[in-house]
Formats: sequence, C-alpha cells, structure tokens
Amino acid sequence: MPYLLDANVFIQAKNLHYGFDFCPAFWDWLIAQNESGEVFSIEKVGDELKSGADELAAWAGGLGKKFFLEPDATRFGVFGRVSDWAISQQYEQAAVSTFLQIADYYLVAQALTRSFVVVTHEIPSLSTKKIKIPDACIGLSLKCITPFEMLRSEKARFVLLR
Repeated sequence: MPYLLDANVFIQAKNLHYGFDFCPAFWDWLIAQNESGEVFSIEKVGDELKSGADELAAWAGGLGKKFFLEPDATRFGVFGRVSDWAISQQYEQAAVSTFLQIADYYLVAQALTRSFVVVTHEIPSLSTKKIKIPDACIGLSLKCITPFEMLRSEKARFVLLR
C-alpha cells in the first residue's frame, strides 16, 4: 500500500527519533521504499523541507520528482471535492481559508486521487480553528496513520550491524 508523507514526518524524524547523525538507516529506508513505489510526498512538502538551511534541506534537495510528486491534471477535480468537504464542515472561515492554501490540502487531494495512505504525526481534533489532516482524511474516507504505524506495517528494521 503506497504512503504519502506529511512534512512533520520528516521534520520530527530529523529533530527527534531518526537524526541523520545516529539513524541514517531511516533515511535510506525512505529512499528505498520510494524506489519500490511505496513511499512518496508532494512537491509542496519538498519545497517546505528545502527552504531550511540544514541536513533535511540538503537531503530533500537531493531527491527529485519521483519522491516529491508534482500536481497533475488528473487531480484538479479532486481539489473541488476536498474544498467542498472543508467548506461544508463547521470550521471557522479562517481555518478553511488557511487549509485551502497550505500543503495539507494538496496532500489530502493527492492521497484521494491515488488511494495513498496518509502518514502524519497530527491527531484528530474537535477544534473549529484549524483543519487537521486526520480530520480531512476521516471526512473523505482516507486512511491516515502515524509514521510508527507505517514502519511497523512495513516491517522496517533498523538493525545495528557490528
């Protein structure tokens, strides 16, 4: 099952769980899974990651359009479905406007078009002030999981060899 990763998966991995300096296997695993057609993100997430001046920006800059998928013409009809869902909910107008302008909107649309499982650290929320990715996924019948659930499902192993 192909996965589509949110920016926070990469950012938290770098900052917390899988730093480049002590767990390069995580980053190698992402690339290998991309090459086998299982792990992707979107262009807007790639742009966000590349805007930093750190190891993550350098890593993301070394990946191409095969990893960070560009929008394509087949998705444009899906944008309407995602925006219609957001507008029809009880979110504040500012929350809807913000959602429709950020990478989360594009991530959900891409997942909907290609039946990806969305991977994020975000959790559902009852707040009307911000649209969270898991809430959009629930509303649009998309599967949404954490990075740890993805790693377990795919039986990823980062083993220290001596």
